[in-house]
Amino acid sequence: MFVVLRLISLILVVSALMLLGADAVSSLENGGKIIVRSLDQVWAMFDKPGVDAFHAWLARHLPALLAHGIDAIFTLPGWAATGVPGIVLAFLFGRRTVDAA
Repeated sequence: MFVVLRLISLILVVSALMLLGADAVSSLENGGKIIVRSLDQVWAMFDKPGVDAFHAWLARHLPALLAHGIDAIFTLPGWAATGVPGIVLAFLFGRRTVDAA
């Protein structure tokens, strides 16, 4: 179980670094104007109708407070939304040292 969670943390941290690098390259391409893509924008690059359908589903099936909370999560920068959970998992399920007694 620890190995699977360490692998998930590695995947999340690597994807955060890739998203951060993509934002940096986009910022350089736009003459130094800071570009930070939200999790919504990253998802929309792959499946725009899926994002719209998900937000419509949220509005229909969840209470307004919960739907707005989930919308707030999707406005976070993509690198933060993947990197923070990845780092937390890496600290929680990192390498274990065995004490030689």
